[in-house]
Amino acid sequence: MKTEKLTVHNNDGVLYLTFPSFEKCGAVKHGISTRIGGVSEGYFSSMNFSTLVGDSEEKVLENYKRFCNAIGVDYKNCVCSKQTHTTNIRVVTEEDIGKGVTIPRDYDDIDGIITNVQGVVLVTHYADCVPLCFVDPIKKVIALSHSGWKGTVGKIGALTVQKMVKEFGCDTKDILCGIAPSICPDCFEVDLPVANEFLGLEDTNPEKTVRKREGEKYDVNLWEANREILISAGIPEENITVTDLCTKCNPDIFHSHRATGGKRGVIGVFLSLK
Repeated sequence: MKTEKLTVHNNDGVLYLTFPSFEKCGAVKHGISTRIGGVSEGYFSSMNFSTLVGDSEEKVLENYKRFCNAIGVDYKNCVCSKQTHTTNIRVVTEEDIGKGVTIPRDYDDIDGIITNVQGVVLVTHYADCVPLCFVDPIKKVIALSHSGWKGTVGKIGALTVQKMVKEFGCDTKDILCGIAPSICPDCFEVDLPVANEFLGLEDTNPEKTVRKREGEKYDVNLWEANREILISAGIPEENITVTDLCTKCNPDIFHSHRATGGKRGVIGVFLSLK
């Protein structure tokens, strides 16, 4: 696995990635998982963070413990999204601690989560969709959003930024953003109806985000679409790190829905204020 955009770590067999800009700011602990370093078996192997795909609760909980230990956070403080390809964003408080890991979630249809509570560990899950990560080191606010093609068309990245500004007074020029490993433009093939959603998407350049293949097939660049949406939301271009790792191109390193026909676990993105 070669990358020029992210930093690769191996802590006691747990392989994960970080954004250099997030590390440099000094405000957070974070990690983007790979599928290496856990205890799950079969096509969940070995680091999987969801029981919804059929893995056992015991193995998933052990994976949370191992990964959180590797990045230096407490697994008991995790709060998970409940992703259904919406653009709904939840402000997470102390009352949410443990939800999705040690206690059930009492919410649904949440694809973005935000907090200003130190020690809370935000967690979102992926298997090709785009993880969007946000840190405001000045106001001490963090956020994660799950941006598949529907979330991208709905501009969940911009909505997350707007909620950080509205709820916590963040200044967009201070917000650092990371677009984490996910499906690359060469691998995200879609039909015309989906391509049309991007061809008509405001705040993006269709010449950069949509490429026609033979027949009625198109490639969509979710990385570039989300980057342009974040810039339109007021994030300085230099504050955005865009991954150079594709989940589908690297199925031995990441869980990928398209590479496996749906027989897979999920990777996790973890983010916590120090």
